[in-house]
Amino acid sequence: MPLAAPPLSLYVHMPWCVKKCPYCDFNSHGLRGEPPPYERYVELLLADLDADRSDFAAALEGRPVRSIFFGGGTPSLFAPELIARFLDGVRERLPLAGEAEITLETNPGTVEHGRFDGYLTAGVNRLSFGIQSFDDDKLRRLGRIHSAAEAAAAVKSAQDAGYANINLDLMYALPEQTLDGALADVARAVALAPTHISHYQLTLEPNTAFAANPPPLPDDDHAWAMQEACEQALATAGYGQYEISAYARPGRRCAHNLNYWQFGDYLGIGAGAHGKLSDAGAGQVRRRWKTRHPRAWMEAAGGPGRIGGDQAVSDDELPFEYMLNALRLIDGVPMDAFEARTGLPLERIAIALDRCHQRGWLQDDPTRLRTTALGQRFLNDVIASFLD
Repeated sequence: MPLAAPPLSLYVHMPWCVKKCPYCDFNSHGLRGEPPPYERYVELLLADLDADRSDFAAALEGRPVRSIFFGGGTPSLFAPELIARFLDGVRERLPLAGEAEITLETNPGTVEHGRFDGYLTAGVNRLSFGIQSFDDDKLRRLGRIHSAAEAAAAVKSAQDAGYANINLDLMYALPEQTLDGALADVARAVALAPTHISHYQLTLEPNTAFAANPPPLPDDDHAWAMQEACEQALATAGYGQYEISAYARPGRRCAHNLNYWQFGDYLGIGAGAHGKLSDAGAGQVRRRWKTRHPRAWMEAAGGPGRIGGDQAVSDDELPFEYMLNALRLIDGVPMDAFEARTGLPLERIAIALDRCHQRGWLQDDPTRLRTTALGQRFLNDVIASFLD
């Protein structure tokens, strides 16, 4: 089957944060000693982009960037002027769609009130706040550096600066959290009137402080009860669930994350960033990831040493990788998108599809790949069915 060129996004990794949280397994590095070389890092981000453009020139030809996402770490540690400099550099190198969504992650404890208008002027049109909870005790146990009051004030400051597209990240199943506590967090978030809420379960990830010394967390049944109750509360408040952990006002779904889940393409630049690119000419999907440690990545200065790995996704791996993303979407994806995004015939997954239908995990719809409510609850098992 011919491989189509899907929408293209750009992920930019900003690796520093004020303090590493005990649950975090991202490539983030707490501030110590001398301030990070922010200006030099931005210069090298553009050098990294130049090198990727050269390496993937044929696959990128004529494809506009539809979204940009600054993740981390804490990207709001970078001044608006540096974000503007980077975005100007992107526009000089790649075509940027006129309505491109440009998101900056920020934490309430690291922003300076009054800077949001600077990010808006720079071209950032969406903010994502790492709130996690509005309970000060839970924030302390999560290692967060902000209070609930500071979180609310930061969101209000962004709205006053002119931001109309704001996401709030919330966690549930926190240490010793009750159902009422989880619902109270949702209520506080809704009261701030964001356009999008990401609501996900705290999990113990390997190589984190929490994994080494686990806090007392709610059991699976209590966590599931929290998820169901919070889903209902968000729906009642007008936030439609469109992905396992994502809820949005009408017309405010996150375009960047949707591109991930629909198995779109994205360049990943910066220390530890991951990218995926479909090369229709070569008939293959490639993944490239960058050297993780900021110092090693910067020392490579846009050269080959910046690359941590680069490989084509095999035909045996593609079905699982596709389902790992697409099945997270509540509405699913068109059935024929599998062939377009992987280049594989639908027959390749016929046995796995039949097995999932028999177990009641997939909707009985020949035109759309979509999980049932049961399939959503056992999503990991559904996705694992496509490993064979």
